[in-house]
Amino acid sequence: MMCFAPECKHYSEKHMCKFFTFPKNVKERKRWIKLIRRADRDPNDGSRICSCHFKDGVKQNGPTLFLHNVKKRLVFHSPPKGNNETNVTTEIEEETVLVSVPSTSSSVLAEAENMLLQKEVVQLTSQLNHLEMSFSFKHIEDKDDLVVLYTGLPNKKIFLSVFNLLKNIDKNYYLGWNVTCVSDIDQLFLTLLKLRQNPPHKDLALRFNCSSATVTNIFVTWLHLLHEIICCTLMKSVPSRHKNEACLPNCFSVFPNARMVIDCTEIYSEIPHSLKNKKDTYSHYKHRNTLKGLVGVAPNGVITYISPLYPGSTSDKKVVQHSGILNIFEPGDLILADKGFLITDILPAGVSLNIPPFLCQPQFTPHQIIQTRNIARARIHVERAIRRCKAYKILHLIPQNLMPLATKIWQVCGGLTNFQFPLIKEVETYYQDKSEDI
Repeated sequence: MMCFAPECKHYSEKHMCKFFTFPKNVKERKRWIKLIRRADRDPNDGSRICSCHFKDGVKQNGPTLFLHNVKKRLVFHSPPKGNNETNVTTEIEEETVLVSVPSTSSSVLAEAENMLLQKEVVQLTSQLNHLEMSFSFKHIEDKDDLVVLYTGLPNKKIFLSVFNLLKNIDKNYYLGWNVTCVSDIDQLFLTLLKLRQNPPHKDLALRFNCSSATVTNIFVTWLHLLHEIICCTLMKSVPSRHKNEACLPNCFSVFPNARMVIDCTEIYSEIPHSLKNKKDTYSHYKHRNTLKGLVGVAPNGVITYISPLYPGSTSDKKVVQHSGILNIFEPGDLILADKGFLITDILPAGVSLNIPPFLCQPQFTPHQIIQTRNIARARIHVERAIRRCKAYKILHLIPQNLMPLATKIWQVCGGLTNFQFPLIKEVETYYQDKSEDI
């Protein structure tokens, strides 16, 4: 918050000085208001005065140091009237006094301004020390292993690419007030650190020299920005089957018309308070309360679809049906999935499904064994993609206070994995060769 005193630009977020509340005593409160001389409005319960306006920074001394006090000229009074002789002397004395006023006033004013400048130097030095003590991206930017550890991104170059996608977007801060004590690039760093390592907000507040409320304000705001750019813009369209053929890995050679490999995964959540939510989120497979999401991966290993999160008891078929993923597919497309996806009856016309065969005889036939192996070789990449998503520790357990943001957290973590190095070595080699040709 800003100091209530007129023309004072000190913010509590900068931790440069202390902030005092107005007295509850009516008489003392009126005295403060009179000293402060703020004409546009009266103070309320949230108003504060910084310690720079108190002598020695002590509240008991009262607010006396203001610009209107510093610039005020000295007032000299004439001696009392007497006889003519006295009057003559008085006139001479008054004339002498008037001549000396300008130099005296200038001296006092210069001394006061010098004192204010010295205070400002101390405050700016404190602010500089504050910035140097804060945890910052610049501390790790040249160490790729630390960039991966704290953000999940491969290196500084990729981090800056993500930042450049976001930096020019207008930020509507979650709590309604702008954050000025943490730079934009470190606000992104803080958000990615929260997603990747999931430290408590108090920990982040200590690292970045700000309040827990500021951490919340930054995290929620930048989470929405990341979701808007990565999930709603970059992942808005899914590559077509013909585009996938340009870099089809060898493991998909027997499935040339494969458009996507799909699978569901579950994320642990805190036990809900309501009995209905407890029942809906309880997973008999995990024997815990969970949330379920669907992931679609292109043959080249890139995540091209991430569904919203559903209660853990929801069947895979219902997730597929409700998420709208089937609207993506076109006639001739092939979907690869696990045995649990019994969705043939809800597929669009012309779209086919390939899942491992069920054991209906004592043992699989040679053809079924080969088919199972081929599907497994292709399906393993969606499992690896999901593992990458779950490397973001914020997905290890979704607390109740983050439940309204759970879907966005899940989708952003999935989208961020696409900025990592390709899952499939063949694809990485393919793009490296392409860049060399360019």
